[in-house]
Amino acid sequence: MKFYKPTTPSRRQMSTVTFKGVLTSERPHKALTRGRKRHVGRNAFGRITVRHKGGGHKRVYRDVDFLYDKKNIPARVESVEYDPNRSGFIGLVVYRDGERRYMLLPKTVRPGSSVLISDGADIAPGNRLPLLKIPVGTFVYNVEIKPQGGAKLVRSAGVFAEVVAQDGGYTSLKLPSTEIRKVPGSSWASIGEVSNDEHKLRVVGKAGRSRWLGIRPTVRGTAMNPVDHPHGGGEGRQGRGLRRAKSLWGKPTGKGQKTRTPKKYSNIFIVSRRRVGKKKEVKQ
Repeated sequence: MKFYKPTTPSRRQMSTVTFKGVLTSERPHKALTRGRKRHVGRNAFGRITVRHKGGGHKRVYRDVDFLYDKKNIPARVESVEYDPNRSGFIGLVVYRDGERRYMLLPKTVRPGSSVLISDGADIAPGNRLPLLKIPVGTFVYNVEIKPQGGAKLVRSAGVFAEVVAQDGGYTSLKLPSTEIRKVPGSSWASIGEVSNDEHKLRVVGKAGRSRWLGIRPTVRGTAMNPVDHPHGGGEGRQGRGLRRAKSLWGKPTGKGQKTRTPKKYSNIFIVSRRRVGKKKEVKQ
């Protein structure tokens, strides 16, 4: 981590991830980049569906391979690079046939390391193989929900899922949220933990830096009027006056309340629900 001297009030407490000695390339591989419009929380009709998004620094999109359809061909990591569109580091890998692709890197892989996508690959960081062939207790990331569907789960900086059981053609994974979920054993996953595990320790430090990241201000419901939010109104500073916290639309939210759809299609795959609230860790 890099900590700054308090030269200004906003500099005090600010911290960033140290890239020196980790990243090996400053410019992306041009053939794997393109422009991309950021929808900043708006749907196809232009209506805001996710609040507090907009603005931010312009970003060049790196075409990261999450499908991993190039199998049984050894590859070598050429460089470790920063990607403004995700929290983990990405790596430029070159396959033995000369093709180059971007991949999301695990924590211990460095330039010169070899990676292999094969059902006979070794259990080594960066390698990718079907979940049924991964031993219990192994940490994985970039997990497919459906076979050949592309990596969907466990892609943020520093996270991993643990293989906890193999049963009936399904693999049980303990996800970063503490949820234990069954995934088809024929789905593929990468071995290791996602790189840049210090990302969660950074302190933004000032409002302007949030705006650079494309995050707009969030106004508390208690600071609004009754017409604008269920928590609004009252003389002076008030509590919400309700037993349970509500969202802008009157739905339960936060504080460990269940918000999952009762008849969600994936309920049958969940072995153990995630623990909610601040005290997720359970002492053994």
